[in-house]
Amino acid sequence: KNSNVLGSWAGAMGQIQFMPSTYKNYAIDENNDGIKDIWNSLPDIFASAANYLNKIGWQKKYTWGREVLIPEVFDFLLADLNIKKPLSEWDKLGIKKINGQPLPKSNVIASVILPGGINGPAFLVYKNFEVIKTWNNSILYAISIGHLADRIIGLKKIQKPRLTEEPLSRSQIITIQKNLNSLGFSAGIADGRVGPKTRNAIRAFQQVNDLPPDGYADIKVLKQSITKIQETAQN
Repeated sequence: KNSNVLGSWAGAMGQIQFMPSTYKNYAIDENNDGIKDIWNSLPDIFASAANYLNKIGWQKKYTWGREVLIPEVFDFLLADLNIKKPLSEWDKLGIKKINGQPLPKSNVIASVILPGGINGPAFLVYKNFEVIKTWNNSILYAISIGHLADRIIGLKKIQKPRLTEEPLSRSQIITIQKNLNSLGFSAGIADGRVGPKTRNAIRAFQQVNDLPPDGYADIKVLKQSITKIQETAQN
């Protein structure tokens, strides 16, 4: 038993932010002191994290993903976690390693994602990326964890520069969601969070408004959605 169990407002606990059910099912008492202490015991913390990743499907032989180069002519509708292709097919579509070299001739399944839109870095992600998202269902979280692991073992930092564009505020994203819903694009609840439903709605909106369909909420989408709302009101 552990009398010092503390968690955040959402229930995540300890140094590795386990939910109570995750703690119950996967925490390990690595130092054999009778307590599964993911708050203070480094052996317990690392063993519990490793046990959880292993049990939910981590593949030791493979990485989580890699930064890649997208060709100038590319169907951005393919940049979606739900679209999975072997590396050999992505190679045929013009995807390259970040150093410009061809992808491995492999049947390993991967998806292309553009978390920062077409102006941000692009990634090919594998099964282990989905495993990280099981821990925390956020694309940016999974990329951060994967990239941190890469940096720890000495791999290079992300090569494409950060976006210079100011990110949208939560209120601006809420405006986009409300506008898209009003225009018939189902963005879900207008909560200021860009989840899969909002990204899909943005893609659909971009397609019919001659914008690259990368599903990214940026100032162009905001301005265009406002313009379309104004045009609808005038009609």
